[in-house]
Amino acid sequence: MIQLITTLLGRLIRFVADLRVAIILLLLIASVSAVGTTIPQGETVDNYHEIYDARPFLGLVDGSWLLRLQLDHIYSSSWFLLLLGWLGLALILCSWRRQWPALQIALRWIDYQDGQQLGKLSFAETVTVLDTSNGLKCLAQRLRQHGWQVREQPGRLAARSGVLGRVGPLLVHTGLVVLLLGAVWGALAGNRLERFLAPGRSLDLLDRDGSSQLTITLNQFRIDRDPTGRTEQFRSTLSLQSVGQTTSFEHEISVNHPLRHRGMTIYQADWSLVALTLQLGSSPVLQLPLSSYPQLGEQIWGLVIPTKPNGSNPVLLTVASDKGPVMVFGSDGQRLAILRPGTSAVEINGTSLRVLEVLPASGLLLKRDPGVPLVYTGFGVTLIGGGLSLIATRQLWAVSEAHAHSLHVGGLCNRNLPAFARELPVLLASLNHQQG
Repeated sequence: MIQLITTLLGRLIRFVADLRVAIILLLLIASVSAVGTTIPQGETVDNYHEIYDARPFLGLVDGSWLLRLQLDHIYSSSWFLLLLGWLGLALILCSWRRQWPALQIALRWIDYQDGQQLGKLSFAETVTVLDTSNGLKCLAQRLRQHGWQVREQPGRLAARSGVLGRVGPLLVHTGLVVLLLGAVWGALAGNRLERFLAPGRSLDLLDRDGSSQLTITLNQFRIDRDPTGRTEQFRSTLSLQSVGQTTSFEHEISVNHPLRHRGMTIYQADWSLVALTLQLGSSPVLQLPLSSYPQLGEQIWGLVIPTKPNGSNPVLLTVASDKGPVMVFGSDGQRLAILRPGTSAVEINGTSLRVLEVLPASGLLLKRDPGVPLVYTGFGVTLIGGGLSLIATRQLWAVSEAHAHSLHVGGLCNRNLPAFARELPVLLASLNHQQG
């Protein structure tokens, strides 16, 4: 029974650590990640039903199935984390079964005492020399000049170079495992918050006890435009004040230039229009909230207001930019007027209407990902390991045969074999030259 369990366990380990399985896992994870960039993540249940019930994803997956398959939060779904864990385990087992023994073999000195044994190596050659002892010394000197480690013994020597190349694959696997751990930790313990803030408004970030830990205030929001009026960049000037501090620091963020503060990253994600400041007749200045009207077009905001004191004769005001203009439509859908912020009032249905300002809001995306340091560390270790993996690991042995005035030389190399095949004859030719 124990033997059967051991056999099954060995087969399972070989299957999990199989390179082909790891490649399939990588392709599957990459494909699923591509799906995650196509399907909006973290939306409400109603949004998925509204989008995918009428037009199923790939023509097959409607809103209900999309939610059942956890495609609304792919990167934190149980099956995606299982794939990452499987890949991490495969990398660990591969390192344990292959890369670690390969490094141990590269560090261990192998002693060949018979010249005939060298003939079985990848590269082997026999050189005739006048003095085999002096020939070995000259060969050792030449190897050391080229950066080889040499171990000399009576009548023979062993040399190696590029042992760091064997460390490279181990570091690559280690870096990938650390990167996967960071990704899983971030998916399970990370937080994401998206809010729209108008200039002068603040956002309080609370801890689990409900106490304020950080206050974020939007001091200024502006939209950079080119000479034709097209949007080029969004910029938000933020003030951050931590609990217990009387001073705050100010920082500007923009698209692709986020702010990182105490493990949290604040991105400039979006923008919106939140309110119209206007005056209706002889009323005081009013600031009325805007609502999005996707049925009228992309990024169209508006509000409905009455033009009579009794609430009759409503009109629809729509706007698409903080610079205006504000379009005024009657109940029959006819355009009644075009208002520009800051200009004089226009009479509509017997009542003057003046727009003073269109108030924009900055869309801020706040992300706290505790796994980011691990992800960066793993990525850095992987890059270092990849660079070291490019180093060729070479081993060389030489055994003298004094009575035949012969020097048997053989070598092994794990990559760039043609270069080693060309270098070995040159090395031996220079040895004959020195002997001469």
